[in-house]
Amino acid sequence: MAIRLLRGVLNGLKWAVCAVGGVALILTAMIATPLERPPEMRSVSDSAKGIDWSTLPALERFQARDGTWIGFRHYVASGAATGRGAIFIHGSSGSSGTINHALTHAIASRGVETWALDIRGHGGSGSRGDIGYVGQLEDDLVDFVAQIRKTAPDLPLTLIGHSAGAGFSLRVAATPIMQDMFVRTVLLAPYLGYDAPTNKPHSGGWANFDLPRFLGLAALRKLGIDCCSQLPVLALAVPASSARYLVFTYSDRLTRNFATRGYRIDLPATTHPITVFGGAEDEMMISDKYAETVQAIKPSVDVKIIDGINHMGIVTNPKAISVIAEDLATRGAGQS
Repeated sequence: MAIRLLRGVLNGLKWAVCAVGGVALILTAMIATPLERPPEMRSVSDSAKGIDWSTLPALERFQARDGTWIGFRHYVASGAATGRGAIFIHGSSGSSGTINHALTHAIASRGVETWALDIRGHGGSGSRGDIGYVGQLEDDLVDFVAQIRKTAPDLPLTLIGHSAGAGFSLRVAATPIMQDMFVRTVLLAPYLGYDAPTNKPHSGGWANFDLPRFLGLAALRKLGIDCCSQLPVLALAVPASSARYLVFTYSDRLTRNFATRGYRIDLPATTHPITVFGGAEDEMMISDKYAETVQAIKPSVDVKIIDGINHMGIVTNPKAISVIAEDLATRGAGQS
């Protein structure tokens, strides 16, 4: 009887070891899946044409809590003073010194003190395409607002983000420790998360997502193993010649942090006014679904779609720039 019992235990252990080994092999295969970069997306590359770079402010830096230097550009308000301020968050791959300059300069020209931030992992902030941990981007933004408050302690600030930066801005607007830092949030052609009905497949050709690797890393985290979150899971359709100023790939942890937690999670948690601007000709997002998507969860969200504007045109086209800059200059927390 004892021998039979021992054989049963050993047989069970054998199958358990086989199961663990099988799972390990599957996870290893998922994580080892190669990430392929998509071909250059011309509508994005061509969007920089015609921008006046002569007015681009110099890159400045401040030191975040971990000692890393974070880049930003300060657009001093000109024209009639509005008593308002804005912090701009660029989209995926970009930085404070890329095409959003056309919009941020226009906002400042309408009397709004404006700062454009290099999100860690981009531009002049940290290691390209990676961060230290999920939540570090929020920590950096808290530190940046503290930096601004040294010289502008009472200036009401609007957080404005484009594309992936708009998704991150929504995440910030829903974060209790941060939401009262901003009187309002403005989302430009926002990426609302992987499950949003506003997404086109592969963001219209802009991004390749390594889903097997992402799921494999998520499974490891469920097991308490967070060893490989520095691996890239997202590749972007930027030209090969742009390595000096654009980011080609995002690590798992940057991908998870530079986004919403999910629009169904973040929208209900927001406490201040939100405005969404979309372009009717957006090649990455389905703009005519923004209103029904966000207002089904948060009816108070203001949604405006601008005719004849594509995804990058929302920050470069004079028509869109005029509408958005005027909005930032004239509408406050109460959206009056």
